[in-house]
Amino acid sequence: MSKLVSIQEAAKFLGVSKQTLRRWEREGKEVAVERTKGQQRRYDLSKMRPLAMGSEKACEGITLAYARVSSHDQKEDLHRQEKMLEMFCSSHGWSFGMISDLGSGMNYQKKGLKKLLGRIMDGTIGRLVLTHKDRLLRFGAELVFTICEIKGIEIVLINQSDESSFEEELAADVLEIITVFSARLYGSRSRKNKKLIAELEKTVNKSH
Repeated sequence: MSKLVSIQEAAKFLGVSKQTLRRWEREGKEVAVERTKGQQRRYDLSKMRPLAMGSEKACEGITLAYARVSSHDQKEDLHRQEKMLEMFCSSHGWSFGMISDLGSGMNYQKKGLKKLLGRIMDGTIGRLVLTHKDRLLRFGAELVFTICEIKGIEIVLINQSDESSFEEELAADVLEIITVFSARLYGSRSRKNKKLIAELEKTVNKSH
């Protein structure tokens, strides 16, 4: 069952004034409003589609920025991403939320990613901002972007990611793939597997 919220909460969620919501109702737009016995307005946010209302301001109220790094030792890079996203959104006057994630670009089970995908699928955001498409996923970002296009969600790529950080993370992701398949082939505790992983890590470290 959907949660119904007050006009104040709905206006804050969409980034518009209460007067705008009342005007949309008078104009017959789909604002998913119901009335209580006391004739107070209650809104179902899951059914509201700001883009369908034709309001640019509404889209601005539901911008989400997404930042991600692969490991705990990259937290400084995560903070840089968050700062860049914050400055970019603020410079455009967008009211925004931030989702930060920790995990490989090939891990589809990350908490933040699942939260983001849920927001995309329920149609409650109008814009997604990333520093680079690979911050979302190493492989499969285009599929998510296609879903966003179908849902009418604007994608904004700042495209100013640190190239050295990008290469290091790509190498780490490749190493992760080899580690998984090697463990399945030889067994995670086998001497052959441990030797192979050690040699791969040495090669990766030499290339940086």
